[in-house]
Amino acid sequence: MSRLNAPSPDGVSDGAKGILDNIDAQFGFVPNMFATLASNPTVLDVVMPLQGSLSRVLDAKTRHTIALAVSQANGCDHCLAMHTYASSELGGMSSDDIALARAGSSVDPRRAAVARFAQQVVKSRGQVSDADLAAVRGAGYTDPQILAIVTVAVQVLLTNFLNNVNRTDIDIPAVSPAGTPG
Repeated sequence: MSRLNAPSPDGVSDGAKGILDNIDAQFGFVPNMFATLASNPTVLDVVMPLQGSLSRVLDAKTRHTIALAVSQANGCDHCLAMHTYASSELGGMSSDDIALARAGSSVDPRRAAVARFAQQVVKSRGQVSDADLAAVRGAGYTDPQILAIVTVAVQVLLTNFLNNVNRTDIDIPAVSPAGTPG
C-alpha cells in the first residue's frame, strides 16, 4: 500500500490537473506515481519537464533500456512495471529485449553497452571505472552521449527513489519483481 497520499481529483491544483490530463492522454490513465506527485505541484512540475527534455537526448529504445536497467539495479518494482509497459506499448520493444535490458543487456550491441554502463553508474554511485567508460565509448558513444546516458539514469533514479519511498501501488500490468529479471 502506498505510504504517501495522492490528492483527490477535486484537490488537484489547476496546473497539476493540466499535467495529469496530458499524462492521461498519453497513457490512457494516470499512473499512481503521477497522481501522488500532484500533491506537490512543484515536484510534479520538476519531474515532467525533466522527462520531456530528456526525451530528446537519446533515441526512445535507448532511453527505455536505461530506464529498465536502472530500475532493476535500484529495485523499483513500480518503475519496472511502468517502464516495461511504456517500452512494450509505446516503445516497440520485444519482451526479450525488455528482459535483457533488466539484466543489463540488449539484443542490440550498442544498447547492451548502455544497459551495462547505466547499471554500473547505479551500482558504483557514479564512480565508474576507466574500463566502464572505455566499454561504452567502444560501443560508439561520444562523450556528449555519455553525459546524456548518465542524466537519463539519474532522472530514472529520481522516480525510483520517489516510488521506493512511497511504495507506490502498482496500477500497471504487473511484471516479475526487481530481484528477478524478465
